[in-house]
Amino acid sequence: MIKPSLKNELMKKITVVLLVSLVSVLRTNGQSITRIDGTKISVDSLQNNIIDRMHAAKVTGLCISVFNNNVPVFTKAFGLADVTKNEPLKTSSVLSGASFSKAVFAYIVMKLAEDKVIDLDTPLVSYLNKPLPDYKMQGSNQDYHDLKKDERYKKITARMCLDHTTGFPNSRYFEPDKKLKIKYEPGTHYSYSGEGLLLLQFVIEKHTGKNLEEIAQQIVFKPFGMKNTSYVWQERFNDHLAYGHNSQGQKYQFYKRAEPNAAGSLLTSFDDYIKFYAAVMQEKGLKKTSFDEMFKPQISITSKQQFGPEALLSTSDNDNIKLSYGLGFGVFNTMYGTAFFKEGHGDGWQHYSVCFRDKNIAVVVMTNSDNSESIFKELLSDAIGDNFTPWYWENYIPIGHHKAKEGYAFYCEPCGGACDTVAHEYPGICPICKMPLIEKKIPKLVK
Repeated sequence: MIKPSLKNELMKKITVVLLVSLVSVLRTNGQSITRIDGTKISVDSLQNNIIDRMHAAKVTGLCISVFNNNVPVFTKAFGLADVTKNEPLKTSSVLSGASFSKAVFAYIVMKLAEDKVIDLDTPLVSYLNKPLPDYKMQGSNQDYHDLKKDERYKKITARMCLDHTTGFPNSRYFEPDKKLKIKYEPGTHYSYSGEGLLLLQFVIEKHTGKNLEEIAQQIVFKPFGMKNTSYVWQERFNDHLAYGHNSQGQKYQFYKRAEPNAAGSLLTSFDDYIKFYAAVMQEKGLKKTSFDEMFKPQISITSKQQFGPEALLSTSDNDNIKLSYGLGFGVFNTMYGTAFFKEGHGDGWQHYSVCFRDKNIAVVVMTNSDNSESIFKELLSDAIGDNFTPWYWENYIPIGHHKAKEGYAFYCEPCGGACDTVAHEYPGICPICKMPLIEKKIPKLVK
């Protein structure tokens, strides 16, 4: 448990930096941003709202970019990159992209499909020289021998990996027995799965003879000038590194991966990721038919939440927006046209992006705090008038919501502890003992 005196000191540092940001707000020139409903918000107002919301939720650092007419018209960093050093967060700081990794990977796969390196609907096993369960992995504990007795793996395609219908869990390590299994008939049911992306990465690397980092540099990073982006750790990142922070404001150790991981190892600066996102919005590098396929609903989503116990419950709550998944991105419909979105979540990292394709308006948010998702609902509304993102499905529970007030949390019985944020990237698992968490109402726990 963090000492109250230390916690107060950490929060004071964040507050000072936010006050400095507030002074810079007063120097802006009255620039305004157009929202999806045609209304406008001044940059001054948006920045003030961001600072107020960050302070209320104790968010360590946040980067945001708002797009009008498919180009960024407002981009800014707030708060701290490293609370222990009182170092301000910058848009050039290197962040963990978390599951933004999957969006970049989806773009790569679509390019490979265009070049006929891989077909979206051909079973992935067709690209391998021997049965999938027979491969022995080098330098990784990821293998597929658990699937030997379930031949449904032979049905899995690249499309199923990108739209999360492989039937795999998010991670085998969230399963009680830590074994990889097919929980749903491939191609029939949405269930978010990093395992599916890792299988597709494995097959592509075997088929092409290149690793993901090499392919990504060739297709995305170099063409778009993303010099501070990689799927593996680079020593040059040390000079511009931002750290993730827990809900108490303490920084996490930075995980420096030596192997590329399509599901979550992307390291990028906010400036670089905005270059990629602008290319997607402007439909650069791929054919229009490829972008249309990415953002076309592939599978309907009917779960009450994306992760946790309520992921097993069906609901009609999001039928009005036709919540679905495309290829690498979620999609939904509104009175202002279609939108595509992607999240990112890991220890100390909480990100979100959404683009209203017919309006050419978008917002991208990357943060280095476990508290950030509690301000996403209001932030999206403030910035672009997005009141359509399925915030409850995403578990973006705002401060003041009844779940926060009444003290709902995921509780770990073995450890006897409770977390006041719900893990997206690592759902339902205690980060300490790795046992499944149980959602309970916990007295006096307020998010």
